[in-house]
Amino acid sequence: MSTTLTIGELTVHRIIEQEFPFTDPLEFIPGLTREVLEENRNWMEPAALDPATGKLVFCFQSYVVRTPHHTILVDSCVGNDKDRAPRSFWHMKKDDTWMRGLNAAGLTVADIDYVMCTHLHVDHVGWNTRLDNGRWVPTFPNARYLFSAREYEYWTDQHAKTPIACIADSVIPIVEAKRADFVTSDHALDDHVRLLPTPGHTPDHFAVLLGRGGKDAILTGDLIHSPIQARYPELSMRVDTDPKQAALTRRSFLSNACESGTLCCTAHFPSPSSVRFTAWGDGFRCQPA
Repeated sequence: MSTTLTIGELTVHRIIEQEFPFTDPLEFIPGLTREVLEENRNWMEPAALDPATGKLVFCFQSYVVRTPHHTILVDSCVGNDKDRAPRSFWHMKKDDTWMRGLNAAGLTVADIDYVMCTHLHVDHVGWNTRLDNGRWVPTFPNARYLFSAREYEYWTDQHAKTPIACIADSVIPIVEAKRADFVTSDHALDDHVRLLPTPGHTPDHFAVLLGRGGKDAILTGDLIHSPIQARYPELSMRVDTDPKQAALTRRSFLSNACESGTLCCTAHFPSPSSVRFTAWGDGFRCQPA
């Protein structure tokens, strides 16, 4: 599935791989209490909180940005044929949903010039590679893959201590194929696309600013996962590498986005996933765009 946005001089395609009730909110956000969840249930249901299961609804998706210069894939979702035993809905997946979404946007894997991963978690690197005769090879044959150098160093160090499946099958093969470029998290690709450091969820997580001056839209990555974190920016999720930094990053980002009114294209908010943030007490409200 794909949907298309026109943003200034850019065309942005959402390539949706999965959208479903994903996780228990109290487990996913350890600082969230049942009382606070109940206070917010009326506005979260049914889009962000599934009434039937009580789970947070997540969308797992990529964004493809077409600029006057390049076609750029931001975050490559889950992928197929990957050993993801802890998550049955991702384990050895073999569906064609993501590829059909790419094709519905009028694109093939050969059309992608750059792949950017906001960070190197499992659901943001999966389609980096595909299985070919028992080997993991780059899915996008003409693309350069842009990884934060600091992010890559952190996760390969962790992988050396305790193997991490997505690093082994979706990141290291890109480097071995000599398709990776290592950048800083404030890198500018061209006059329409540059990165914004947003650390906390991972050590060198970045968001992606779109448009001249970065004012047309922002692809947030995982600096925020659910609308409840906009209402309460200090609520960090369970696998943030630095929860305090993540909360500081989130509040600063949301304050700036609220002031500027910039369109924010989130990684995991339920459809339509693109929102503008406005003030709401000491936090922020999400207005679907």
